[in-house]
Amino acid sequence: MEAFARAACEEMDAGDDLQFARDRFSIPEGTVYLDGNSLGAMPKTTPTAVAQTIVHDWGVDLIRSWNSANWVNLPQTVGDRLAKLIGARNGEVVIADSTSINVFKLLAGILSQPTLLAQSERRFVVTEKSNFPTDIYIAEGICALLGGRYELKVVDGKPLASSLDESVAAVLITHVDYRTGAMHSMAGLNDAARRAGAPIVWDLSHSAGAVPLQLNDDGTDFAVGCGYKYLNGGPGAPGYVYVRQSRQAALSTPLSGWFGHAEPFAFAPHFQPAADIRRFLCGTPSVIGTVALNEGLATFEGVKLDQLWQKSVALGELFWRLMDQECGDLGFSCVSPRDPRQRASHLSFAHDHAYPIMQAIIDLGVIGDFRQPNLLRFGFTPLYSRYVDCWDAVAAIRDVVSSGAWRNPKYQLRNKVT
Repeated sequence: MEAFARAACEEMDAGDDLQFARDRFSIPEGTVYLDGNSLGAMPKTTPTAVAQTIVHDWGVDLIRSWNSANWVNLPQTVGDRLAKLIGARNGEVVIADSTSINVFKLLAGILSQPTLLAQSERRFVVTEKSNFPTDIYIAEGICALLGGRYELKVVDGKPLASSLDESVAAVLITHVDYRTGAMHSMAGLNDAARRAGAPIVWDLSHSAGAVPLQLNDDGTDFAVGCGYKYLNGGPGAPGYVYVRQSRQAALSTPLSGWFGHAEPFAFAPHFQPAADIRRFLCGTPSVIGTVALNEGLATFEGVKLDQLWQKSVALGELFWRLMDQECGDLGFSCVSPRDPRQRASHLSFAHDHAYPIMQAIIDLGVIGDFRQPNLLRFGFTPLYSRYVDCWDAVAAIRDVVSSGAWRNPKYQLRNKVT
C-alpha cells in the first residue's frame, strides 16, 4: 500500500463537509485534541451563555429566573434537544443528576417493581466484566441494598445474549466498551432481552453524539448517559435519563425527590410521581450545568448524523492506517475491533510503556488518555477532529518512542487523573 503523507490528510480536511463545525469550538492553537471521548472541547458560545445565567439571570433577576429565564423547565427542554440526537421522541429524555445516579434510578426502580418483570423468581442482574466500573459498582450496591434478593452475574468471554434467559431480572449494558471501543448491536440485544423477558438499561456515555443511535426504532426502553463527552457539556455536566413513553407510567424511581413530584410547589406531604418523564427528576436541577450542556448540544445544529458517522469511521480508519505505517515496528497493538461497524469513535493501542508515552505526547500538545493496564486511547470527535490531527498525533508518537523521550523520569510519575 502506498505511504500516506500529511498533504493527503490536508486534502481530506479541505473536502470535509463538517469542517464548518470546528469553528464552533475553542481549541488552543497547536493542540491536537483526541480526548473528546472523555471530555468534549468547549463550545465558543458556552462562556457567554453561562455568564448570562450567572451575571444577569442569577445576579439581577435572582429567584425570578426560575420563571423568567425558564430555569424550571430546562431539564425537559434540553432533554428534548438531546432526544433528536439519540433517536428518541420529545418527552422521553430528561436532563438530571449524574450517570451513576441515573443508573441507580432505573435499575433499582425496575428491580423494586415486580410488575415490570415477567416472573417473580428471576434473580440475576446481568452485566459484563468490561462494563464501565461505575455501572458495576452501582449494580453491586443495589443487589446489596435489596437484601440479597438479586445476584449480580458478570459475564466475561462469551456473547452477552447467550446469558439472557428466564432467570434474569434485568440487564445493565454499556453500548460502547470504554477501553476498546467495541460496540454492541443495540437492536440485536434488545430483541434477545425481549425474548427472555429481561429489561435492559443501556449506558450511552461513550456513544451519544458520535455514533448513530435510534433508541425508538431499535426497541430500547431504558437508557442513561453523561453530558460531558461527545455532547460537549463541560466537566461534570449533568447526565440524562431516557425512558420510552409507553414505559414511563409503569416505572417509578426510588429516588423520589421533589422535582419528580406531580406538583413540586404544592409541597404535599406524600410523594405523587409526575405522569411523564419528569418523574425521573430528583432534587433541584443544576441550572448552570444544564445551560452549558445546552450549548454543547447546539454545536450539532445543521449537522447530518449520517455525515457524523461517516467522518467518525474515516478518522478511525486513517489513524489505524497511519499507526501501522509510521509505528508498526514500535511495539503497538490495536485492541479495538478491526471492522468499523463494530466499534465506536475511539481506538486503543496496547504498549508496554503506554503511560509514559501518553504523558510525553501530551507534553507535545497531543492529548489522548491512558487506560489500565497498558492502553493509549484516542477519541475522534467528528465535529472538531481533523484528518491532519491524525497525522500529527501519530508523528508525535513515533518521535517520542523512537527518540526514547518517554523514558524521562517525569513521565513515569502517575497523575491522579490518567
